[in-house]
Amino acid sequence: MQMTPLNPEDPPSLGDFELLGRIGQGGMGQVFLGESPGGEPAAVKVIKPSVVDFESRQRFAQEIEVLKTIWGPRIAAFLGADAEADQPWLATEYVDGPDLARHVKTHGPLPSVLTAALGAVLAEALSAVHTQDLLHRDLKPANVLLGPNGPKIIDFGLAAFTESHVSLTAPHQVVGTPICMAPEQAAGVKPLTAAVDVYALGALLLFAATGHYPHEAATPYMVFHLVTDPGTAPDLSGTPGELLPLLTGMLAQDAGDRPSLTDVVQQCRSVIEAQGMKIAQARRRLTAHTAGQRHKTAPAADAPTLPRPAPASDTDTAPAAQDVPAPPASPSPAPSPTVVETVPDLTDPPVRDSPDPTPPTGEGPSGGPRRERPAPNRPPTASGRPRQGTQTPRHSPQARRTAERLRTAYAASAPF
Repeated sequence: MQMTPLNPEDPPSLGDFELLGRIGQGGMGQVFLGESPGGEPAAVKVIKPSVVDFESRQRFAQEIEVLKTIWGPRIAAFLGADAEADQPWLATEYVDGPDLARHVKTHGPLPSVLTAALGAVLAEALSAVHTQDLLHRDLKPANVLLGPNGPKIIDFGLAAFTESHVSLTAPHQVVGTPICMAPEQAAGVKPLTAAVDVYALGALLLFAATGHYPHEAATPYMVFHLVTDPGTAPDLSGTPGELLPLLTGMLAQDAGDRPSLTDVVQQCRSVIEAQGMKIAQARRRLTAHTAGQRHKTAPAADAPTLPRPAPASDTDTAPAAQDVPAPPASPSPAPSPTVVETVPDLTDPPVRDSPDPTPPTGEGPSGGPRRERPAPNRPPTASGRPRQGTQTPRHSPQARRTAERLRTAYAASAPF
């Protein structure tokens, strides 16, 4: 599991969630692995104190309200939040698996039939989001987690109501990630339509099938120029022939030329059925394939992955040039839009590289008695009475094993 210990300045708990370690970081915040009083694991996202202002709180509150509105088996569930806290936080379902970007970079592209299965699953999930008059607006491989029960979509921080003319961004501001951004979104067109998520899904599926995006360049500025230039066609090289008609339509320059999400599901089914499979069978194979690839490269259980030291600054974890939004070249005489940077690494999930080791004994990594971290103070209940058992919270065996692995690995790599 790629997780680092809590820093001294990290809170021991947020709301009812005890924090066990750091599992993701970005320009605006930190993601922790947390655990509810009942032992439910959670991904707890926190905004950094240095960037907490009125606009960031407003956007965070919008993400909370969006997650309260949508639900489904392919959406990471909302578990709790507090946008008014000194450190605003949001807890969602913890998905035990890598994101699609990490999986493809590690194991290579998916077979065409599994790419089609992924497309059907995600198109159906996005369709459910759109029925709530919402758009995701930042769908990309890093926001799709490949869990043990199938893929799930995360990070609705940029979600917007389709018919809303009220935005948290100023005029001529563009929000999103350019490598998966629809041309009209990159050009600053408002209001956006469901077609922007269709384009983003097409870019995601192209990456899943080939390992590259529709437009890639040395700098984000150049990516924006390619995306908004009507004369530059998306790079579909390496696309399997059976997926080419689907991806060509989804990545059309004109939003009106793209298929609906219902059409995407049907075309994905056709690709799967043409290879003699049923959609349910292909979905099961997709989940088994991604889980099996992880287990093939997992280290031995008695050799946990050492945690990576926390970077000195946000610049140490800056994503690749293509993943960072930047001002695009204006496709028309209108003022060039200013880009609001997204946080592509903020919700990166942990990766379980191996089964948990044997439950720890009473000895620490140096052979002496193991020192447990003091339990956090739980807030009172709604009635004002203290919670029962808050002085010595009981943890699940998984949480205890995870904490012990962290202590062992951290001690082995500590310079002192």
